[in-house]
Amino acid sequence: MSEYQLRPSPGGGGVDAGAERGRRHAPVMVEEAVRFLHLRPGGFYVDGTLGDGGHSQRMLEADASIAVLGIDRDELTLQLTARRLADFGSRFQTYHGSFSELGAALTAAARTGADGILLDLGLSSRQLDDPVRGFGFRAGGPLDMRMQAGVGPSAADLVATLGERELADIFWRYGEESASRRIARAIVTDRATTPFTTTTELAGLVERIVHRRGGTHPATRVFQALRIAVNRELEHLEYFLAHVLEWLVPTGRLVIIAYHSLEDRMVKQAMRSWVERCTCPPALPRCVCRARARVKILTSKVVVPTRNEVDDNRRARSARLRAVEVLA
Repeated sequence: MSEYQLRPSPGGGGVDAGAERGRRHAPVMVEEAVRFLHLRPGGFYVDGTLGDGGHSQRMLEADASIAVLGIDRDELTLQLTARRLADFGSRFQTYHGSFSELGAALTAAARTGADGILLDLGLSSRQLDDPVRGFGFRAGGPLDMRMQAGVGPSAADLVATLGERELADIFWRYGEESASRRIARAIVTDRATTPFTTTTELAGLVERIVHRRGGTHPATRVFQALRIAVNRELEHLEYFLAHVLEWLVPTGRLVIIAYHSLEDRMVKQAMRSWVERCTCPPALPRCVCRARARVKILTSKVVVPTRNEVDDNRRARSARLRAVEVLA
């Protein structure tokens, strides 16, 4: 099967149900997301980061007349969620790929545009808690971090091959790690004798250099930075933001939940650029650029989780939601 291909929800089977139990991801700001999407009867919506399907399920339950297309790069997660939401029948379909491939996904679904698109850019609890995936470091596992298994270089590959300056740049740019240079230098020194192949090996090295910040593990920022680099997350987001208005129908809505400051800044700047009007130099006596606003910003201030949600789900604490509506 092609990497990017539409798939109907299965009726069951094919996935170990035990792999699903006990690791369900709590969707972040689900009520806020659905409210800003403003579901319309008979509408077609895209959950561009399907994960465990919490947002999709809430949409499908909120209005029995809508259809949802769920997209995810993670094959196993896609299969588990398709099985869990199979009772919604043809109203729910999945597509294996990145949200940056939404144009191809719409074509596969025989759609010309969506009434609403949702992105939740966080990592699911299933991925974080599965040691085999290598996203976390609390349990030992291979230093992998790839969203799509076996596709592209792993985190271990980057740690083994990149130079000291390149590693430091990744840790600083994507993780805002103040000790980026010292960590990169130590990695290059240590790998000369023993390669880093597990999450605990890399986390142990970082712990030798960085002191614990409150309740946050010292390796958190390094692992975040490597994950972003391995999966080229900012590149996918940049492409998506450059094309997403083409994928929305007039008055369609876009809702994005970001967690990393770089991602949130990209989203904020893109949305602001869509409402900019005249870009002519001030010296010109009249407008010649004919620029006009393309969207209406729905979140004049960024929306954050409630205190109760953060208390119930610590992984929601850094979430930031922004939304726009395409002008007719």
